[in-house]
Amino acid sequence: MVSKIYNVLFICTGNSARSIMAEAILNNLGHGRFIAYSAGSHASGKINPYALDLIKSNDLPHEHLRSKSWDECAQPDAPELDFVFTVCDKAAGEVCPVWPGQPMTAHWGVEEPSAVEGTEEEKRKAFSTAFRILHRRLSLFTSLPIDKLDSLSLKRELDTIGTVKI
Repeated sequence: MVSKIYNVLFICTGNSARSIMAEAILNNLGHGRFIAYSAGSHASGKINPYALDLIKSNDLPHEHLRSKSWDECAQPDAPELDFVFTVCDKAAGEVCPVWPGQPMTAHWGVEEPSAVEGTEEEKRKAFSTAFRILHRRLSLFTSLPIDKLDSLSLKRELDTIGTVKI
């Protein structure tokens, strides 16, 4: 029996750090069971260098990563989405486009690491914390028996995962 491949979109305002890291992490953890994408409501067009350093240092594929508008993911020819997760509070409060398919949504807010001011070490620590939170949540997500859960149970699980810190 062939198992379903799930398309997952991570949304952030700038699509430069948290959503990009989530895309890279899930595409690695998902082992082909998940295809992750990321986008931003006001995409910066650039990947934050701290986020890219973390992705590279964790040996995650990064060549295909790019910052893009969420409008790309709402086009008629875009992949049909199964899940859409907002990873920043600002994007969670915005009116989202209509996504292809009927994706299940959840808010998995993670503090904005690029907002941290301070030393190089403090900035890197903020990005590392965000990366670890996303990795933990995505590890839990990939372990869910998605095809065996009814919609309400799955939604409850997704909302719970969104509260996990590290």
